[in-house]
Amino acid sequence: MATAAQWIEGARPRTLPNAIAPVLAGTGAAASIDGFVWWKAVLCLLLSLALIIGVNFANDYSDGIRGTDDERVGPLRLVGSKVASPTAVRTAAVTSLGIGAVIGLVLVFTSAWWLILVGAACLAGAWFYTGGRNPYGYSGFGEIAVFVFFGLVAVLGTEFVQAGRVEWAGLVCAIAVGSFSSAVLVTNNLRDIPTDTESGKLTLAVRLGDPRTRTLHLALILVPYVVIALLVWRSPWTLAALVTLPLAIKANEPVRTGKNGPGLIPALAGTGKAMLAWSVIVAVALAAVQI
Repeated sequence: MATAAQWIEGARPRTLPNAIAPVLAGTGAAASIDGFVWWKAVLCLLLSLALIIGVNFANDYSDGIRGTDDERVGPLRLVGSKVASPTAVRTAAVTSLGIGAVIGLVLVFTSAWWLILVGAACLAGAWFYTGGRNPYGYSGFGEIAVFVFFGLVAVLGTEFVQAGRVEWAGLVCAIAVGSFSSAVLVTNNLRDIPTDTESGKLTLAVRLGDPRTRTLHLALILVPYVVIALLVWRSPWTLAALVTLPLAIKANEPVRTGKNGPGLIPALAGTGKAMLAWSVIVAVALAAVQI
């Protein structure tokens, strides 16, 4: 039976910035057009956290029963390491996703009915990333899905439910956060190239190969700093987010210096920290427009 500490590790807390950052950025975008609604922002945050924890447990379950995690070098996987039963991990995944669905329905009923279709797509994306007969994460589409769901959908959805519309600054933020989130997954898949290749998991990193995957990580973490040139048209204070560039460069250091296996784990946390810091500063800068 897994301990509480093992369940927490299995939820993969290092990925939580992927859930928090888009809500911050979307809230900042909503505030910049005088649309901030605090309780909807809180619900968006809870929804995003429930979904990412749910997808992490779902991946643990699906990869574990396939045997993909039998020789894992990264953070603990509950099923693969046999510290928890597949049934227990599947239940945790369904419970987390269910909590997210309930929160999502509250936002649907207070915003727009068609958001239920977006929510259904998010739940399907969470489960079929590594679940089902033909998981799309095994075919190299994981980074695209992360960009869409934890970038475009999460940021623009947060902005919409608060402000009632989306606009260009929100889209720019969505592209930036989506790039950061995809960079986190790129790092994860770069680390797992040897084991994924052996198990037949054709991630984008496996398809691109080691050198090009490292180049992709660098390109993705630079995107948010390039698009600041657009955000200054909404708020010049967004330039302050450039102070987080050293965090991004430090996060990329293990990648560009050829680290492998456990040596890439700091890049996961580092990319998340850079994303979170960028989002906090940009959100405050955008909100300051209405002060």
